[in-house]
Amino acid sequence: MLAKKKTSTKKAKKTTRRNKAELDALVEEATIDAYGDEEQLMGLHSMIEENLALPFETTVLGVTVEVEKVDLVGRVGGHIVAICKRGRHRQAIPITMLPLPSRRPEGAEWIDAYRHWLGE
Repeated sequence: MLAKKKTSTKKAKKTTRRNKAELDALVEEATIDAYGDEEQLMGLHSMIEENLALPFETTVLGVTVEVEKVDLVGRVGGHIVAICKRGRHRQAIPITMLPLPSRRPEGAEWIDAYRHWLGE
């Protein structure tokens, strides 16, 4: 199965994880017109990109980083990554492996939907 910057003034708010039915509905919304895994991946990437409040801070391996954008890497067998920045350094991290802060950013439910789509 395939794995899948805008600056926002939206503030992070406490959001909760969604139940299976809610995640199914989000995946359906993102993939309604998609044919095949590649188009579904692109649909989920679009929803994350449009709805996730960026930038936001999180901690990766004990270091505070700023998530500045999300990107789609590859087409066939591709996946969605978070571009994290610390100082002058940038690193792409698969968004499924990105630890979210306890105060989840607005739109984080789309990351949950992507994980659900992957079967995680």
